Amino acid sequence: MSKRLALTDVVLRDIDQSPLTAHFSLEDLLPIAEKLDQIGFWSLETWSEATFDSCIRYLGEDPWHRIRELKKAMPNTRQQMVLSGQKLLGYRHYADDVVTKFVEHAHRSGIDIFTLFDGMNDVRNLKVAVESVVKIGGHAQGAICYTSSPAHNLQIWLDMAKGLEEMGCHSIVIKDMGGVLNPFDAYELVSSLKKTVNLPISMHCQATASLSTAIYQKAIEAGIDILNTSCFSMSHAYGDAATGTLITMTQGTEYETGLDLALLDEVVTYLDEVSQKYKQCEASFCATDVQILMSKLPEYMLTDIDNQLKELSAGHMMSDVLQEIPRVRQDLGFPPLVGSSWQVVGTQAVLNVLTGERYKTITKETVGVLKGEYGSTAGAKNAELLALVLDGTEEIVCRPADLIDDEFETLKTELEHIARDKNISLSDQIEEDVLTYALFPQIGLKFLENRNNPDADKLAVDTEIATVTATPVSQAVGVSENYSVRVNGVVYQVEVASGGAISNIDPVVDSTPAIPPSAPVPVASAGGSPLVAPLAGNVFKVLVQPGQHVAANDVIIIIEAMKMEAEVCALNSGVVSQIQIKEGDSVTVGDILMTIG
Repeated sequence: MSKRLALTDVVLRDIDQSPLTAHFSLEDLLPIAEKLDQIGFWSLETWSEATFDSCIRYLGEDPWHRIRELKKAMPNTRQQMVLSGQKLLGYRHYADDVVTKFVEHAHRSGIDIFTLFDGMNDVRNLKVAVESVVKIGGHAQGAICYTSSPAHNLQIWLDMAKGLEEMGCHSIVIKDMGGVLNPFDAYELVSSLKKTVNLPISMHCQATASLSTAIYQKAIEAGIDILNTSCFSMSHAYGDAATGTLITMTQGTEYETGLDLALLDEVVTYLDEVSQKYKQCEASFCATDVQILMSKLPEYMLTDIDNQLKELSAGHMMSDVLQEIPRVRQDLGFPPLVGSSWQVVGTQAVLNVLTGERYKTITKETVGVLKGEYGSTAGAKNAELLALVLDGTEEIVCRPADLIDDEFETLKTELEHIARDKNISLSDQIEEDVLTYALFPQIGLKFLENRNNPDADKLAVDTEIATVTATPVSQAVGVSENYSVRVNGVVYQVEVASGGAISNIDPVVDSTPAIPPSAPVPVASAGGSPLVAPLAGNVFKVLVQPGQHVAANDVIIIIEAMKMEAEVCALNSGVVSQIQIKEGDSVTVGDILMTIG
């Protein structure tokens, strides 16, 4: 009997996440969509927090328009998205009515399959999302976020799978975001799941630790039904296992995929040509280092932290951060490093290292994990740290969303008022704008303000390079040319050779002496002591006004850093005499935020 293997290709999601960290535009992808549609994949993963975020943060594209255009270009293949249960694509739990609205609009825009996961592996947080997907006729794929720790064992995964089946899921996926599931353990896990639930089993495994092909081989032997692969990866260390490899290794066997390898080659060739203009954005971190195998970190976590440390001129601290991450994870009860959970752990580890003192600055999200605002964890939390953040209050033990009143109409009214005050033109699909604003209040609102502004900042890659690489390599002629390219504030001198290939990427050295961020020199004023930014980011909220009295340790400013919200507290009591920043401003380490006297 045939056991034909089905494949989900994740390239249209992953290419905006690993290792470019969100730089591919819709116009880069549409020319190859038709061929992707013809290959015969079980599904194509095209939408997630990363793609949504990249559209509004970097590309100036409406993410809802993006998925509709991809669906239109690929009508024969099911479109799949990754959705973080009650958190959707954001960083907090939303009310049930917002979850339902998002699922309805995503399905209407072209999403057929919803991969539903929870960053804590708390199945209670998937209940409403699963019910909503089932109600609109979509495919609910419940996810087990695989991780290893002293708090995890095989029975936990089997119990979770049974709960997802009882909840109404149509399939189950094992998400191994670190790519560190031992191949023989993978065989045992898949075999046990096949005996426990009567659902198709899928697996998503990153290639970070170079184990993914071996893991997939053992999963196939155990009877896996679907595997997630990527037909194109810009680095062998990043992304998913290669689609072409899985097609080839199963040829002539009972597991043969039946997919068109020749068409796949055309897709890969095209993406390789287009990707040349983004080579300067690649992370340089070596993900197959032995330290990665020991720390078991997902590749996107490494990429993001690598980029963030470089922007903070602290790339040399990467090793310290890698050592701090497992300690933070243990303090928080061993959450799996998936979804926003990895960002909570990673960002807190970065802050602990940068500030030189563990938990001197604690993000709002770290506090939320400790308090139970995101659900239960598999392991016990650091008792001392928990007592500090609870400060006499009770830990949340119910489904967190049970404590949230319906909020969609309130958010809609709020956005309409802001739109009137700021003269923002909302789209005819106003509920989509409300969801964008709800999921990303600051960045989403900035996107809506500038959506129809052709002069608004987009991804800073010169249009000349886009013009060169849009020409097929086989047709491009001429001599090499030089361009200046700005990436994350750094200007590079880039040589574009005949045919569009990019080489000789050199940073432009600024003759102005740089001031190390670790050694700010705040200037005291006659009105009091300066409060300086402990980290770089965007000012999300200013919670005080000039003339207001504050006490030491009062939260007075919230900075969005690395997509997390970090609270900045007053170092001393006194009266706010001057505020040097406003909401929306970008700040670097050492910038004076306000003066307190």
